[in-house]
Amino acid sequence: MKPTRETPLDVLRRHGKSFFLAHALLPADARDAARVLYAWCRRADDLVDERPVEEAAPALVGLERELDGIYERRPQSDPLLAAFQEVVIANGIPKQYPSDLLRGFRMDLEGTVYETLLDSYQYCYRVAGTVGLMMCHVMGVRHPEALRHAVHLGIAMQLTNICRDVAEDWGRGRLYVPLTLLGGRAPARGIQGSFPDDLAVPMASAVQRMLDVADQFYASADRGLRYLAPRSMWAVLVARLVYSSIGAVLRRRGCDVTRGRAYVPFPRKLWLMGRALGRVLASFRTWPRADQSRGCQLPLQRYPTDVLPV
Repeated sequence: MKPTRETPLDVLRRHGKSFFLAHALLPADARDAARVLYAWCRRADDLVDERPVEEAAPALVGLERELDGIYERRPQSDPLLAAFQEVVIANGIPKQYPSDLLRGFRMDLEGTVYETLLDSYQYCYRVAGTVGLMMCHVMGVRHPEALRHAVHLGIAMQLTNICRDVAEDWGRGRLYVPLTLLGGRAPARGIQGSFPDDLAVPMASAVQRMLDVADQFYASADRGLRYLAPRSMWAVLVARLVYSSIGAVLRRRGCDVTRGRAYVPFPRKLWLMGRALGRVLASFRTWPRADQSRGCQLPLQRYPTDVLPV
């Protein structure tokens, strides 16, 4: 694979519009590590997602071998891989988490059919909940109870992504909305091309249901904020509020997935940043501070036993 030419900051600035503002609020060491983590995840996603299946499958195998080399502490010639290796070693990130993320990408390649919400939860855990777990290590979280809430934030965000991108994913031949929410049957004409008009009403109902479920995961994530240091709490809360606001935009549209990509304007993001700061400041009066010395060795989290139910 060709060495990465962009810096982690370049990657985040170009792709991570919903995360860029939030990540800037982190303490310097966590901010730098978060950029590398995001860049590695984006690189892996692009190597698999932007290729034909016949090329994507070997690319995924290559990513798995790269990950083996990173955790075996082999020297890395690619600057991004070398930086990611430094991050995982310095922060004690278990190999299970990036490995599970790659397993999520494999679900895409295999054309996994999502029959139920539980099936969707597994995908969301792999491609987003694992990122929450890795970020716990990057942010220096020391309380094991924080981990489950971090996973729930990742799942909530990915459920929001699924709802936002229904029409776009449909055009790529993918459907992440579980079939049980669409009457239990796959669309008769297959999943490809333009989103069918006759599916708009049942899809709107399914999206509404998924956003309601996402709200339950967001609520759990909120209960875990107390385990974070103030600046990390602020950054995570900004990301959480921006993402849940995407769901609010979809609701105002009646969950009509044919009305274009929902997004949060930058002025609104700035307002949410101020709102998040207010909540952080209020937390010092209303929330008990967790003992950050507890559980210095964070326990490995496994899906689904350590994650579900919400």
